[in-house]
Amino acid sequence: MMSHRARGARAVVIAVAAGSLALTGCSKNEGGKSGKDSEKDQKEAAVQSKAVTYVDAAGSTGPAAEVPGAKSGGTIIVYQEPGLSHLDPGQIYVSDSGQVANLLFRRLTQFQEDDKGDVSVVGDLATDSGKSSDGGKTWTFTLKDGIKDEAGHAITSADVRHTVERTYAKFVFDGPTYLQTWLSGTDYRKALPGGGFDGRHLPASVLDTPDAKTVVFHFDQPRPDLPQTLAMAGYAVVPEKGDTKERYEKKPVATGPYKVAENKIGKSLKLVRNAHWDPKTDSVRHQYVDGFDFQFGITESTQTKRLIADEGDNKNAIQLTGGVEATQIQDVIGNPDARKRTVKGYQPYVMTLTFNLDRVKDKKVREAVTYAVNSKSLIAGEGGAYGGDVAPNYFAPTLPGYEPDYDPYGRLKSPQGDIAKAKEIVKGLPAAEKKLVFAYANSEPGQKRKVAIEDALTKVGFDVVAKEIDAASYYEQIAKLDNPYDMYITGWGQDWPSPGTVVTPIYDGSQVTDGSANYSHVKDPKVDALIKKALTQEPAEAAKTWREAHHYLLENVIPAAPLWYTKQFQLSGSHVGGARYGSVSSLIDVNRLYLKS
Repeated sequence: MMSHRARGARAVVIAVAAGSLALTGCSKNEGGKSGKDSEKDQKEAAVQSKAVTYVDAAGSTGPAAEVPGAKSGGTIIVYQEPGLSHLDPGQIYVSDSGQVANLLFRRLTQFQEDDKGDVSVVGDLATDSGKSSDGGKTWTFTLKDGIKDEAGHAITSADVRHTVERTYAKFVFDGPTYLQTWLSGTDYRKALPGGGFDGRHLPASVLDTPDAKTVVFHFDQPRPDLPQTLAMAGYAVVPEKGDTKERYEKKPVATGPYKVAENKIGKSLKLVRNAHWDPKTDSVRHQYVDGFDFQFGITESTQTKRLIADEGDNKNAIQLTGGVEATQIQDVIGNPDARKRTVKGYQPYVMTLTFNLDRVKDKKVREAVTYAVNSKSLIAGEGGAYGGDVAPNYFAPTLPGYEPDYDPYGRLKSPQGDIAKAKEIVKGLPAAEKKLVFAYANSEPGQKRKVAIEDALTKVGFDVVAKEIDAASYYEQIAKLDNPYDMYITGWGQDWPSPGTVVTPIYDGSQVTDGSANYSHVKDPKVDALIKKALTQEPAEAAKTWREAHHYLLENVIPAAPLWYTKQFQLSGSHVGGARYGSVSSLIDVNRLYLKS
């Protein structure tokens, strides 16, 4: 799924429904040890691993169910430290942009979450969640009547075709690739190098638009997860008439309840109502407030102080993907007024220290680092038990197939790391092998992580050279194949409840390309064979294959050192209504917010 941005992971999460977590207080900056509370959290998180349901036309019509007590009017202020990674839907695969995409863009299908946290897939642009035939190899979608973009142009099947085909163009490099590879294989760009802009198109045997209201996808094998795939922000519609290619990032064309009024990249973003959005066609979104005022460059500590104080405009403010700053968690917990203004939940992200295998070629080095890293210290920087739990492996508690006791590096017994073991492994290695270039984001969380990594690895005898990267372009920089870094912290969460949406995007050898989520550049024949095998199996059999791939990766390849599982703990102002933890986004649910006064 995509990466979680505020705390640094990647993926527009589709982790299913867990409800709020009952987290109890921990000492300030305590990390790694959350005891019975973490066990309870993980049991609740397991609810997120259940499959979503697909909804028919009756459940896909609007308007969306009213939020109790909701009022219209006012502007919500949104605080965020780094600027947005992207606003072009085709490039969106990180949670900050994914949140904004919910307000701006519609797609063929969409996730709908009820008050219990149960998630389903409904038709968004389409009348329903899709109709399959030919054993699941063919999927047909019919567009709803009356859907227009912000300029008043009707959305047609040609716009959907354009949306798919433009992802084949080289300038779209940072978004999901499921649909493209399913339609045209791993070298999909060769099938349509012009991305449809040159008048050439995918053949009707692959993507057919027989009339203005019908879209038909043809695959070479069953694709039962297609409705969930199409609900990703990365496949939101880009109307053909308004597509400015590389310049689309600055001023994308809205189809959702809000549109871009002003975009000062990295500084601010103002959204206002889209008059051409019709609530009768939308079963998910609302348009309660007049707009959203995004303010970037606001650190988590400043966000938290402002929201605790709850004065003036801060009463109308929320955090986008940031959370309560770690050292102020007790200030929130101990303040009844502030505490009732929080949302919290288990996220599907696994944070890892990822190795660039093109540079860190000695397995002993990767193994030693994996033993040495201090999960306890890193989690302390995230807020202790409120920020995360120790990760012994690459699968999160929200993922089917999660094994809580699979811990090949003793992370659960020694969350602070095993320095003695690490020293033993690298004993005798030349100094050049012990020099490691570590990239980190220039944000508050990034600075804390840098200190924790340097401290742990220096104790082993590693020479850590820390290199700062702009937080807004962090994932873009480390996704370059020729990047000059040996290791970097990344996070990944499921795109939907399947290990295939974790193992495939980040460990498939065919995904070693610029902009890919295979940040470690893994190209292992056994891993590739297991992925190919699992993708053709029924879920029960596939689970065994995914488990084999997971164990082989962690024990034999070691592309990354598992660090921690993330949790979210966010605060909003007292005038903000409708706030709840969204299990689809694993953040505050922006689709239902309003201002009380």
